[in-house]
Amino acid sequence: MSRSEAPPLPEPLRVPVADSHTHLDMQDGTVEEGLARAAAVNVTTVIQVGCDVKGSRWAAETAAAHASVYAAVALHPNEAPRIVHGDPDNWSRQGAREGGGTAALHEALAEIDALAALDHVRGVGETGLDYFRTGPEGMAAQEESFRAHIEIAKRHGKALVIHDREAHADVLRVLADAGAPERTVFHCYSGDADMARICADAGYFMSFAGNMTFKNAQPLRDALAVAPAELVLVETDAPFLTPAPYRGRPNAPYLIPVTLRAMAEVRGVDEDTLASAIAANTARAFDY
Repeated sequence: MSRSEAPPLPEPLRVPVADSHTHLDMQDGTVEEGLARAAAVNVTTVIQVGCDVKGSRWAAETAAAHASVYAAVALHPNEAPRIVHGDPDNWSRQGAREGGGTAALHEALAEIDALAALDHVRGVGETGLDYFRTGPEGMAAQEESFRAHIEIAKRHGKALVIHDREAHADVLRVLADAGAPERTVFHCYSGDADMARICADAGYFMSFAGNMTFKNAQPLRDALAVAPAELVLVETDAPFLTPAPYRGRPNAPYLIPVTLRAMAEVRGVDEDTLASAIAANTARAFDY
């Protein structure tokens, strides 16, 4: 079995659910094919997430063209420092870029702000902090961008979608300091049970991805076990984080049932109960 081969279609869910975070633009095949495969297993809604200006434009256009797609638009935490300081190594696959300073960051944020006003754009994100890929020299740009996205989400009444990688304390600090929007989603939740209790107290949604099925992911399962039922979402983050037993192969929205069933086991509920809660939570989080 090839590592590049797409996993088989799982048994369909009985209750339709949404994939709260996916990147259709990074997946093989057409959008229509991806949505049809998802619908075949009862994943009937997807949130398409932009990571830069170009990807956010694409997300908004795709959501406008497909009734089952909503968009989230943003500059990814790793994109902000690259706009400011440059990207000579072409990490973001946009060609080598010169740094444009804070003026370029403000220009890009103005474009995200304009996209966030569109009706089929229901989220501002993924934004936040990432200390895994960006070193100390990029932290100021990341935080400035994060704070700007919080303001954009509040101004347009949209959900804030958080990317938090190895930056838990600072993400929570900025949210508390700036004032989180009414609806805030921790995408690909990566904290432990203690942090899940903090998020629960603040009313933040926690979205779990395929990595909660990985052998070494007990802290994620512990967090999932204590997260309130009304704040739990499910996502693929496809093409990344494919759930076990398909880890390392391409992920796509149609694999949501695999992760959802593993989540139901951790929470000790049947899959229909969890799917019903997740469907309602995602609609509430993204206001559709």
